[in-house]
Amino acid sequence: MTTTWTAAALSQDIPAGTAAPGRLGDKDLAIWRSASGKIEAWADRCPHRGMRLSHGFVRGEALSCIYHGWRYGQAGQCIKIPAHPGLEPPDAIRVPAFVVAEASGVVWVADGAPAAAPPAFEGFTGFRSLQVEAPASAVAEALGGKGDVIRVALGPTPVVALIQPLGADRSGLHLLAPLSAAPEALDALSVAAEDLRRRAEAGQRGRAA
Repeated sequence: MTTTWTAAALSQDIPAGTAAPGRLGDKDLAIWRSASGKIEAWADRCPHRGMRLSHGFVRGEALSCIYHGWRYGQAGQCIKIPAHPGLEPPDAIRVPAFVVAEASGVVWVADGAPAAAPPAFEGFTGFRSLQVEAPASAVAEALGGKGDVIRVALGPTPVVALIQPLGADRSGLHLLAPLSAAPEALDALSVAAEDLRRRAEAGQRGRAA
């Protein structure tokens, strides 16, 4: 559904002044954070020549394409074309922007206007994201649950697992850990997360054989 939230990244992975690629269904995203900390999620194509904006660079509150330096500001509007410094870019030059919000250390994106704020998980925050070469159903099975939000223990640590479909045979797994977790528990959780990925991918290979 285009009016529901999708967990697209962890907040900690998009520090101020950086951009990174993401996905929303079948759409490629440029997820970036301005110098002041504002998070944005745009279509990952510069309207000029189609270069990926996730390869671009952040300056202040704007994102510039790495190819010819076209600069985009609020709501994706082009605000500067370096080759024509005296030109005020027309309103038609705009990058499609998506609704984005943060909760529990997760960057949530929606294509449309969700009826409510994104989910928050009290006592938990974003810990680690992984890409898994298996469909979302296989990741859920490896976690011992169903759906795209699963509460489970990995080793001794309780987690919230957010599963993001990235295509027919690939998924994103965003893990939230307890705010109170000790460093040694988080180290063990990293090991358990890698084991989970291997199990999901092995299970998928077995089904495909």
